[in-house]
Amino acid sequence: MKLIYHIIIRLSIVFTAVLAIWAVFFYIRMIDEINDETDDSLEDYSEQIIMRQLAGEELPSENSNSNNQYYLKEITYEEAQSKPHIHYMDSMVYIPIKREEEPARILTTIYRDGDGRYYELVVAIPTIEKKDFKEAILYWMIFLYFGLLLCILLINVWVYHQSNRPLHKLLAWLNKYKIGSENVPLKNDTGITEFQKLNEAVVMSMQRSEEVFEDQKQFIGNASHEIQTPLAVCRNRLENLMEDESLTETQLEELSKTLQTLEQITRLNKTLLLLTKIDNRQFSATNEIELNSILKKNIRDYEEVYSHKNIDVGIREAGIFKVVMNETLADVLVNNLIKNAFVHNVKNGKIVIEISPSKLVFKNSGQDFPLDPQLIFKRFYQGNKKPESSGLGLALIKSICDQEKLHIKYAFENNFHRFEISR
Repeated sequence: MKLIYHIIIRLSIVFTAVLAIWAVFFYIRMIDEINDETDDSLEDYSEQIIMRQLAGEELPSENSNSNNQYYLKEITYEEAQSKPHIHYMDSMVYIPIKREEEPARILTTIYRDGDGRYYELVVAIPTIEKKDFKEAILYWMIFLYFGLLLCILLINVWVYHQSNRPLHKLLAWLNKYKIGSENVPLKNDTGITEFQKLNEAVVMSMQRSEEVFEDQKQFIGNASHEIQTPLAVCRNRLENLMEDESLTETQLEELSKTLQTLEQITRLNKTLLLLTKIDNRQFSATNEIELNSILKKNIRDYEEVYSHKNIDVGIREAGIFKVVMNETLADVLVNNLIKNAFVHNVKNGKIVIEISPSKLVFKNSGQDFPLDPQLIFKRFYQGNKKPESSGLGLALIKSICDQEKLHIKYAFENNFHRFEISR
């Protein structure tokens, strides 16, 4: 998951929690403020009625056919003592003219006149519909907070992209960078100190990688020359020595075994050097290659070399498999697939090669149990040791596929070992 998505998710969670808490606090404070203003009006209304009653003046009508009402009655001393002298509450009052109940804020006051008589005054004035008010606040808060959350997230995303533009530019440059090739110099001007230091560190790292790459190339070239030359000299001397007619049959047999071992070492050295070059990406030039033609060109040679096994080879073409890759590696890839199918086959065995525009499949008979799919592409792994095999063929195939962004997979189906190359 990208960093920006991590930031958006975390910001969403935090802002949602913060805004939810703020919404609850805002609602409570708003209700308290409304009740406080209503209670002040109730107190004024109650005081006017009490003062007029104590002064013996005419009182207004108790019911004005609205929810602005009052009720005054005399109570006993015991009742006065059992009730709070001032009490506020929200309730519903019945409006006769409307024939329905309406919300009201009610103040109940207990007081005593000059003659020692106690009175209970209940004053009601209109208030808001709390339920409707809650729903209205809820809907508008949801709309407001989601809009606010969206705006905050969009602003954060914009700020993030603007602030991290040098980082994205650096990542794009690194993605296109290929060691050993001509690369465009990094042009990433920025006033942010951290990004400046990062640019400098990346450029220095790439320069060091280029130096190490050049050293490896030189070492590989020197190793190839220094090792292959003595091996070739030894081989020539052994071949010349075997032409000596004075040698006994036993001596010739031992020399022949030594020559075979030397040839195996030579093949192993060449394969290891090739693997190293592939790992170091020294085959950078690419072209569009048709694997069909490479297959047909090389398979005839292997049929002649392994003719003693009498292997039946069938090619089924359902299209042309084209890939963009290095021509040398394409040839190595196909040759190793062919060689693997012949070397690990059995006498009077069978090879089936299927080609389509999207994949190349090799199926060959051989040992009647599957190979370990976790190990077959490891270097020097051999499920069944063959004298002609170095144990590096499949590792070489896998290394080429990895570099050229191809996929290879192995399966054991119907007593056939199946290797599939696809894009």
